[in-house]
Amino acid sequence: MRIHFLQHVPFEGPAPIIIWAREHRYPVTYTRLFKKEPLPPLAAFDALVIMGGPMSVHDENQYPWLLKEKHFIEKAITRGKRLFGICLGAQLIAHVLGARVRKNSHREIGWYPVRLTQKAQEVSLIFHDIPQIFPALHWHGETFDIPQGSLYIGRTTACRNQGFIYNDRVIAFQFHIEATPKGIAALIKNCGAQLSAGPFVQTPEQLLKNCELRTRCCNHLLNRMLETWTII
Repeated sequence: MRIHFLQHVPFEGPAPIIIWAREHRYPVTYTRLFKKEPLPPLAAFDALVIMGGPMSVHDENQYPWLLKEKHFIEKAITRGKRLFGICLGAQLIAHVLGARVRKNSHREIGWYPVRLTQKAQEVSLIFHDIPQIFPALHWHGETFDIPQGSLYIGRTTACRNQGFIYNDRVIAFQFHIEATPKGIAALIKNCGAQLSAGPFVQTPEQLLKNCELRTRCCNHLLNRMLETWTII
């Protein structure tokens, strides 16, 4: 399976997904949108992974490439490609599927448990052996409505819509299950201004506490989900 990555900023990369792909000898390619690299032909890949970023799906004036990216994502969904969107990537998928992307009631930055719905565990093979409650890293101020025809998967206390699955093959997670200690440190360095006090905003010290163990657990769950995603 050929996997293509869309990366929006240099400090939010696909490191653990790359490791998993290489272990399976899946060819990987990239479009680094922050470098204005061109998007590939749809025939050049089988699966598309869309990473996060600090911008909004609505920031087309500041980031003109967003418009082309949205059209590209829409075409990939129409062609029946596998898609996996994380944070901004999930919001972009929701947006092209006609759902509203809007400000969340709270900024959510930190380690907070995701609670899967019973239906998600019963209906989707992605979650058939995943715990109903698991820890994940969150770093976002916006959220999305669930697109029509999608399977709603779960929530946190601060954010009702933590993800959805569309047509079995399109996965959208608001949370960062791909987090790594290095990636968290990079987020703190580049987006630290967002760490203003709030009921669901942790300090840098809290974000980094036990992050080796926490990210290892997240990446283990991610790998199990990816294994299923590739055979659906």
